Amino acid sequence: MTATLIGSPPPCDVYDVGLYDLDGVVYLGAEAVVHAADAIAAAAERGLRPLYVTNNSSREPEEIAAQIDGFGVPCSPEQVVTSAQSVALLLQEVLEPGARVLPIGGQGLRTALEHAGFTLVASAADAPEAVVQGYAPHLSWHDLAEASYAIGAGARHVATNLDGSIPKERGVAPGNGALVRAVVEATGVQPLASGKPLPAIFRQAAERVGAQNPMAIGDRLDTDLEGARASGIPGLLVLTGVTSARDAVLAPAHQRPSMLATDLRGLLERHPEPRHVDDEGWWSCGAAVARVDDGTLVLVDDPTGPLGPSGEQRLSGDRPARVTLDGWRALCVAAWDAADSGRPVQPQDVPALTIG
Repeated sequence: MTATLIGSPPPCDVYDVGLYDLDGVVYLGAEAVVHAADAIAAAAERGLRPLYVTNNSSREPEEIAAQIDGFGVPCSPEQVVTSAQSVALLLQEVLEPGARVLPIGGQGLRTALEHAGFTLVASAADAPEAVVQGYAPHLSWHDLAEASYAIGAGARHVATNLDGSIPKERGVAPGNGALVRAVVEATGVQPLASGKPLPAIFRQAAERVGAQNPMAIGDRLDTDLEGARASGIPGLLVLTGVTSARDAVLAPAHQRPSMLATDLRGLLERHPEPRHVDDEGWWSCGAAVARVDDGTLVLVDDPTGPLGPSGEQRLSGDRPARVTLDGWRALCVAAWDAADSGRPVQPQDVPALTIG
């Protein structure tokens, strides 16, 4: 059995630094995620210092800090770590000081590259040694074409991050990874990448504040939680952004969270430890128990009922299901155990899940 959930007192009482993702965790565009500001502030009062680690390279740390501060959570630019800062450190390892770089992205990327000592150019005609591609909402076909021309002429292709999507107020929109893939399609050159899920950005963030026992908090399996696993730190998944409860049940081992919550209030709550009940594959978490029976997820989620046939729900992929938080946790560990034992539940057999 690998990568199961961990039991924990309220995480804010255990860990010293929270490495918070931003888009989908703290805010959605210009709007704060519900409960986020109050939970971050309450967790900080109990010892969980906030540090914000984002794959969004388009904005300056000062701008991000001002937005968080506007939600009522005190924040300084030093508490913001962006993929633009991370990729600048990466470039310092592969390019000479002052090397010519073509930035394709927002002002946050330009500032980070300038602070790192690189010479910024505006066109492929300026013979850049590298193209650094980051997310910005104003990017156009012209920008992607200029990147392609430079890469075709021999420039390195470097990406701040490879997120395929980004959560916004109106829904999920294309992220930097989608735009990077357009350039890859044109050039055939795979980029060197920074940002999550690579562990460097987590390490850089933790070192910045001298964290001894950090945890990561995010809304995406393929960046936040995969990065936490790669970095060897616990990761809390919240459902306020991209990843759904169903996605978590199907998570591969390298992307599985250490803890689950619907939103950031989970930082202030106890997380029960899942336990293996018996040889029939039952897993318990709090009052809920679950197992996989011949490829079918089975759940007993009645907090007052005993384990037994009368309380069983046999879940079906064609019928959405409402489950408790502990029921979701039990389903996850039961499904993960089955997958690790060579008996995975098929995606079409996992229903959409509502927690509550």
